Amino acid sequence: MEDKYLATFPFKNKPFLHQKAYLQRFYREPICALFADTGTGKSFMLINNIAMLYDQGKINGALIVAPKGVYRNWFKLEIPKHMPDHVVYRMAIWNPSPKKAEAEALDSMFGVTEDLKVLVMNIEAFSTDKGTKFAQRFLNAHNSFFAVDESTTIKGHTAKRTKNTIKSAKLAKYRRIATGSPVTKAPMDLYSQCEFLSDDCLGLPSYYSFLARYAVTVERSVGTHTFKQVVGYRRLDELHEKLSKFSFRVRKDECFDLPEKTFLRREVELTPEQKRAYDQMVLMALATFDKGMTSTTNALTQIMRLQQIVCGHITLDSKEVVPLKNNRIAELMSAIEESDGKIIIWAYFRHSIEEIKLTLQKEYGMNAVATYFGDTPDEERSEIVERFQDMDNELRFFVGQPRTGGYGLTLTAAHTMIYYANGYDLETRLQSEARIDRYGQTHKMTYIDLFTPNTVDEKIVDALVNKMDIANIILQENPRDWIKND
Repeated sequence: MEDKYLATFPFKNKPFLHQKAYLQRFYREPICALFADTGTGKSFMLINNIAMLYDQGKINGALIVAPKGVYRNWFKLEIPKHMPDHVVYRMAIWNPSPKKAEAEALDSMFGVTEDLKVLVMNIEAFSTDKGTKFAQRFLNAHNSFFAVDESTTIKGHTAKRTKNTIKSAKLAKYRRIATGSPVTKAPMDLYSQCEFLSDDCLGLPSYYSFLARYAVTVERSVGTHTFKQVVGYRRLDELHEKLSKFSFRVRKDECFDLPEKTFLRREVELTPEQKRAYDQMVLMALATFDKGMTSTTNALTQIMRLQQIVCGHITLDSKEVVPLKNNRIAELMSAIEESDGKIIIWAYFRHSIEEIKLTLQKEYGMNAVATYFGDTPDEERSEIVERFQDMDNELRFFVGQPRTGGYGLTLTAAHTMIYYANGYDLETRLQSEARIDRYGQTHKMTYIDLFTPNTVDEKIVDALVNKMDIANIILQENPRDWIKND
């Protein structure tokens, strides 16, 4: 029977059935592991959980922690979109070197007021003493709700940020972890995530006791160093039973009321090396445009060079490709960790395709990746598609260029598509999206765009997602509006 309070709760947006089911079961509970597939609305569930506890006087502060690629989405989009209208709240986002307005907002988190205080931080801040101390100060100042989105970021039990996050969690009255795939490599991934919730929710006192109970190990020696290597797992039914007591699982293909397509975005910050190169290229481009009228071809070339930089490389006039230190590959891997099943990754530049392939092969194995672009031999193309469509085949990642692989192919073995970068052609974007949206698709589909804010990269994504033709826009607009760094 539905909770009377829940039945009359004034949601800002109508909840899906699985979202109401989560709140019905867990909104009052001190701990919960929300294992929900990407695109099922984890943020909606957590935000309304916070609102309900605040309504009932259980909390007056909420700390939301997420990776760099998504934590700003919480601040700019998710909380304003889903926080019920009757909840009076103030919000701040962590910045270790805040500007005046940001510093004032952070200071306001400690004011003696009756409104709800919401602090959003990136998980990387817990690798630093400054970030950890600020989070602990906030948690100490309030009756707090503490949630870690994409909680596989704390799966490494020896990592400094994991230790700091778990230590900080002890100060919170309510704790949540949220992730689509809690076990990305092995059951051992679960221990630290569960330790964040409670020291005893798994009934074992340490990681090593967890390892001893659920892993099969053999002793190995390398020189004078002896260690235990995991060669298998056991008692997984028992582990599942323990998890079921404090976890809520949402699979996208079981949510019949979800939209067929979900579009998500993940931000990628420029490295200092990229920022320098980008700013220099903007100045060069502006200088070119200031000389007078420029052709559409030249405008597209300048935009392409700027996009190369945000993707992590630059092609010189000599045709030499120079790699730039970047965060895009790391953000791609983070998005993959949150996704299950086979995945299509579209990249615009050949250098990116090669970098993605090598990274995925290193992480998932040589046979887990295939590339499909202009240089792929014709005789190999049909074989790649056949292997990818075979659900029993170990080929999990299809990495391609939309102009080559985005037309005509049926790739319905995947229901997740990631755009590492976009081109400028709307038709190509729509055609590439359709590779998984074809007869035979039985899952809800998720499309994820990686983009760098305040660059031409964001302009391109905005235009494509809003179904605008970029080539026409460039013909009608001054190119400086595209290349100017905001």
